[in-house]
Parts: sequence; structure tokens; C-alpha cells
Amino acid sequence: MAIVTRTVQAPPDQVFAVLADGWTYSDWVVGTVHIRDVEPDWPAPGSKLHHKAGPWPLSLHDESTVLACAPGRSLRLNAGLWPLGAAEVDIRLTPVGDGGATRVEIEEDFTEGPLRWARNKLNDLLLHRRNVETLRRLADIAERQR
Repeated sequence: MAIVTRTVQAPPDQVFAVLADGWTYSDWVVGTVHIRDVEPDWPAPGSKLHHKAGPWPLSLHDESTVLACAPGRSLRLNAGLWPLGAAEVDIRLTPVGDGGATRVEIEEDFTEGPLRWARNKLNDLLLHRRNVETLRRLADIAERQR
């Protein structure tokens, strides 16, 4: 399991606005190269975004499903990447100081498929490094919206 945190210089609602725009996921989620479709009720529980991950010609088509959503506070996803498996991703937002900044925490763990069976320190390290960059990109987008 990988847990990564970052303080973003934007209030929680502003950060959540990026999470709530499924069309931006390929801009900040490392490994997602193209969003094919976003269901109209995204990010309501049960809604999906359809994505393509990985470099061409090895790109995989899959979807991510919202498991839980608390606007301005958290988003939990089942992120698919078959045939490699799937991961559960928890994104939590906590106001910092007077609420002008947000502590963003991503917790990710493989839950299905071969990547789950191969749980080890290398997987944790790869997820950790990927999510450090993911949070850097998320921060860039959220902070620009001021």
C-alpha cells in the first residue's frame, strides 16, 4: 500500500473541483493517457470514467468507478487496469490553517489481479513515486484555478 500527502495552496473545494471534473484525469493521473468518456453524474457513487492507460501500442482500455464521494472532503475509486488488475484509490482532502490550503492524501493499493498477488516493496515504491508526481500535477491544476 502506498500513502502520499502534499499540501496544495488552494482550498478544499477548489481541489475537489479538479477531482469532480473527470475530463481532467489524464492531465494529473500519471499513467492515464486519454479519457474516452465520463458519465454525466460523475463523481456520484457508481459513476464511471472510461480511460486509456499506458503508451501506444500497448495502451489498455478500462474504467474507474466511484465507490464513495463526499464533495470537498474525499473521493474513493476502484481504478481498473485489466488485465493487470485494479486498485482502490482513496483521496482525502483536509483544510490547512484558515482553509486557504489543503492537505491532500492519496492511499492506493492493488485489490484485484496479478498486481495484487505480486504485492511487495517494489510495487509500493512504484505506487509511491507515481502518486508523488500525481499530486504535484493535481496541485499545479488546482493552484492555477485561483
